[in-house]
Parts: sequence; C-alpha cells; structure tokens
Amino acid sequence: MSDYTPKPEHKFTFGLWTVGSRGSDPFGSAVRPHKSPAELVYLLGEVGAYGVNFHDNDLIPIDATPAEAEAIKKEFRKALADTGLTVPMATTNLFSDPIFKDGAFTSNDPKVRAYALQKTMRAMDLGVEFGAKVYVFWGGREGTETDSSKNPVEAIKRMREAMNFLCEYALDQKYDLKFALEAKPNEPRGDIYNPTTGHMLAFIESLDHPEMVGVNPEVAHEHMAGINFMHGVAQAWEAGKLFHIDLNDQYPGRYDQDLRFGSRDIKAAFYLVKFLEDVGYQGSRHFDAHAYRTEDFEGVKDFARGCMRTYLILKEKAAQFNADPEVQALLSEINADDGSMSAFFGKYSPEKAAALKAQPFDRVAIGQRGLKYERLDQLTMDILLGVR
Repeated sequence: MSDYTPKPEHKFTFGLWTVGSRGSDPFGSAVRPHKSPAELVYLLGEVGAYGVNFHDNDLIPIDATPAEAEAIKKEFRKALADTGLTVPMATTNLFSDPIFKDGAFTSNDPKVRAYALQKTMRAMDLGVEFGAKVYVFWGGREGTETDSSKNPVEAIKRMREAMNFLCEYALDQKYDLKFALEAKPNEPRGDIYNPTTGHMLAFIESLDHPEMVGVNPEVAHEHMAGINFMHGVAQAWEAGKLFHIDLNDQYPGRYDQDLRFGSRDIKAAFYLVKFLEDVGYQGSRHFDAHAYRTEDFEGVKDFARGCMRTYLILKEKAAQFNADPEVQALLSEINADDGSMSAFFGKYSPEKAAALKAQPFDRVAIGQRGLKYERLDQLTMDILLGVR
C-alpha cells in the first residue's frame, strides 16, 4: 500500500470555518465547543494540512475592538509559526450579518453596498497581512426570493462596479492578489446571480481588469444543479481562470451538504483529481467541507485526514489509469487519426471550405463503428475498485 500521508507539496488547505464548524444546522444547535482560530491552526497542523484560509470574521469577530483584534492576530500568527502552515487564500463574510439580508454588492440599499466595499477593503488588508495571494468572492446573498424586488440588469451592473472598484483598490495598494469568483445556484437565497462557473467566466470578461479575476469552482455548488463539475473546471482551466478550487462532495438536487471529499461520488471525484493532476494545476487543493454533526473534534480530525487521504488515493488511481496498457491502447484506438481529414481543420479559407463540401463521407459505415466506451468505463471501475 502506498503512503497517503499529506505533504506540503500537495497544497492541501482548509478554512477556519470548515474544521471550526460546530455542527449547527437549521434544525439543531451546536454540538461541538468553540475553538479559537489559533486552536484550529494547531488542529490542522496535527493532521498534516499545508495551509489555512479564513473569512475576515472567522479570524476577527465583527464587533471586536482594536485591542481584541490585535490579541487574536498575535495568537494566530504564533500558531502559524509553530505549525508552519501558510494562509494562501482569504475572503470576506458578506452573508452572515443581518445587514446583508438582501445582498452586499447587489443590495438595493446604497448604504449596504458602501459598507460591503468598506468591509471588503479591510478584509483584503487582513488577508494580505497574513500572506494571502488569492482573494475569493462568494456572493451568498447576492440574489432574490422574488424577482419583483430587484432588477437583474442593475444587480449585474452593481456587482461589476464593486469588482472594478476592488480591483483598483488592490492595484492602488500594490497588493499581489488575484480575485476568484465563486458561483452557486441557490441557498441561502432562492436564486443567486451568476449561478454557475460558466456565468462567472462570462461576467469576468466584462470587468475593467479581467486579467486579475478568475474563478473558484466548488464541487457541491455545481453538483447541486446536476452539472458535471469537472467540465466546468476544465472550461475555467482552458480559459486560464482556475485561480482556486473548493473540494467537497454532494448529492445532486439537495441542499448544500459540504460532504467529505470523495465520500459520495467517487467516480466524479476521480475524474476531477485526474484532470487537476494531468494538467499540472499548481494551486491549493482547498477542502470546503464539514465533518458530520455526529462528530466530536477527534471526528473532525478524521474528516480532515479523510479528505486528504481520498485525494491522494485518487491521485494514485489516476497515475494507474494513465499507465494501464489496455486503457491506453483503447484510448489510442478511440482517438486514432490517419491524417486524412487534417486539411479540413484549423483556420477557415474559401478553398478549404470548397474542398470540404466536395469530400465524400461513408456516413453509414462511420455511424456503425463501435467506440468501446463500455469497456473503457469498466476498466476505470476496475481500477477504482482495486481489482486491476
């Protein structure tokens, strides 16, 4: 059996809000005691994580005094030094406080929109203070329950104005930051604007500084809507916009479950890991998930170790898939190209179009060819189930 011990080069990260979750839900109160940010850093150091990420108020409570904030930061900084953990990413909580009940950047109230900008600038300062290079924006309240309440065109314009403002702030402060936008179709709002990674990619191209802005896709958010997550990640990668990624698991069509990575759809998780490893993704593998409500903090450690272990197992399975002679022979056969069609592809020309229109095709024979995808898929299952 291979060694599935996480190492710094794997870049496994967790948020303070993930391992710090106390297990409350809409139907029940907390089942685990509060732990300070520093205590959570030590917990992550114990299980072998590379880094820790935070919302501004995960680290500093929203009503903390300046003296309280400095004391928390001092304790947190010591924990980072003691464990060797880094802070690769930071973000802002623009969804918990009642002021954001109708959104932050898209709120109808200009005072809310202004406060959201102020809060985000201060949170960016905090993230940079601890070394963050990626700044994530999840618009959890940027949506509606009734479309009587907001003009969606105005909401998009407000979001664009906010992102342009914050990009300029980062440039003015000379911050070495990339922004990553995180899509979600619904919950906690009935409908959230820019609900998928594809929506976010289109929105980014309308910004003043699109080069600064990418995406942070999350497994659960796309699976909620029944979307193939790996395809969205591939689109983001191909566009040069995969700045960060959130790993967890999710049953389609259910509320946002944030299950342990790979614990529900092992096949989808395999294809995702294989894609990330095959293309050489160099960013963090961030686990935005929570331990079951049944667990104490020993169970939280089991959860965190399980996320990382499953990723490493699937990474090994991806390497096995890529090295399997029968799998590779099938892929070579499936993708065989004798070069006879090469003249018809690439950049258009009138001559190429005329030649293609004159080209004869044996439609029936081509359509009768078996592609052997069933065999290929079963070989994938054999590898995943450990019988190959």
